[in-house]
Amino acid sequence: MAETTTFSDGDVERTERRRKGVFEFNAKGDVKALDVTTTGGEYGVERVIGFNHDIGGTSYRSGGLVGKWLKKGKTWWKDSHQLHLWHTELLGYDEQLVNPAEPATLAALLKNGQRSGDTVIGAITFKELEQVSRWAEHSTHVGWDPDTRLTYTVTLTSAGLVSRVQSTFTFADGLDELVGETLHVDTRYRRWGDKVSIKAPDHQKTTTELCIEGICNWRLPG
Repeated sequence: MAETTTFSDGDVERTERRRKGVFEFNAKGDVKALDVTTTGGEYGVERVIGFNHDIGGTSYRSGGLVGKWLKKGKTWWKDSHQLHLWHTELLGYDEQLVNPAEPATLAALLKNGQRSGDTVIGAITFKELEQVSRWAEHSTHVGWDPDTRLTYTVTLTSAGLVSRVQSTFTFADGLDELVGETLHVDTRYRRWGDKVSIKAPDHQKTTTELCIEGICNWRLPG
């Protein structure tokens, strides 16, 4: 997976972040694990590894803002308190909301869109997407205006696999600085069906504590 997110206020378009990594899916198209590196963020390069798309999932962060708070000799922060929103909290609110690996999601995109050759163009509301997509349902987009329309372009390979998803929507509510902003996410996929093995980082380089303002025992309650 390779992804670029772009914001526009109608006059100025700016690239926010780029992501590159791998996802491990189950037979239902749910994400079992991910390993993604993000560049272009405010705090520099960040890599995240996450497991278990459910309550109690575990994630690891390296670099970015968390990297500035790690103890000397540690390069990863472990968080075992991820909720259903874990993928959005790891990747950011500007991630790709459409998960084409989910059969029900892909079916809805094909049904709502118009196909021309290897391209399908259409629109779907957040509410409609959340009804068919566990990925969308368990993101921080839930709670935003359910009638917000997300337009999309899906590109298929000759074998019928998704090679690219482009999605665009305008924030109708949420953070004040985002209202009225248009987000465009361009995600490219390859190696469908390849065996993926995502492993946790070396435990000797991992900590559950963060050093913030000189205090090095910041952690979520166990």
